[in-house]
Amino acid sequence: MPIPEDVTGDEIDKDVRQELQSLPKTLAEDVAKNLVMVARLIDEDPEGAYGYSRVALRLASRVAAVREAAGFAAYATQKYSEALAEFRAARRMTGSVELWPVMADCERGLGRPEKTLDMAGAPEVHKLDKAGQVEMRLVAAGARRDMGQLDAAIVTLQSPELASGSVQPWTARLRYAYADALLAAQRVDEAREWFAKAVEADRDGSTDASDRLAELDGVEFVDALDEDETDGGSESSQARAESAESADGPEGEDDKD
Repeated sequence: MPIPEDVTGDEIDKDVRQELQSLPKTLAEDVAKNLVMVARLIDEDPEGAYGYSRVALRLASRVAAVREAAGFAAYATQKYSEALAEFRAARRMTGSVELWPVMADCERGLGRPEKTLDMAGAPEVHKLDKAGQVEMRLVAAGARRDMGQLDAAIVTLQSPELASGSVQPWTARLRYAYADALLAAQRVDEAREWFAKAVEADRDGSTDASDRLAELDGVEFVDALDEDETDGGSESSQARAESAESADGPEGEDDKD
């Protein structure tokens, strides 16, 4: 797959660069460039990112960072079985539990929420950092909802992190998930309150909490372009009518004569 000229491979994280030092220099550079493309495209063009991840995988399948990148690219394209296999491979290579929550979410994607809940109760969860534990809680709540256990999902999300007034990187998503679960359980007033709290914490627009809040408040958004077209259409109609009247005037006079 083509690599844009502005991609040098130096853009990758220093830890990944260090992993690639086990490869011959030219090969390491090629792998690095493909990993840069994965990171660049994964949000806007997941299929493109997946393609670059497969190239990197063919070049350096024994590098943990490559297996992890391939896992996330597969995950982004909903190839959950493939993603899970790559995450497991990366975990075997590093011994890290960092990927545990996303592995559990792959189980959800494969239609195995019970397995997700088993993973949520495993000893590995206690080894996760705070962000990882919150992520695991979000995944577990999603599994509960998959099983139709709305009340259990709500309880799963209730935690010191949810109650905390401080804003952390995970705060907006946690509050949003809680609000969404409340709404699904028809607890509308509480849901509105938590969507509002999610908006307060969502400084980078990572959720659509503001839209959900507006929807609950009955606010309707009108596309400005549509408005302009409507106004323009009305003005054009009026102009055509006036033009027709002007044209009819002389003809009417001629008829009288």
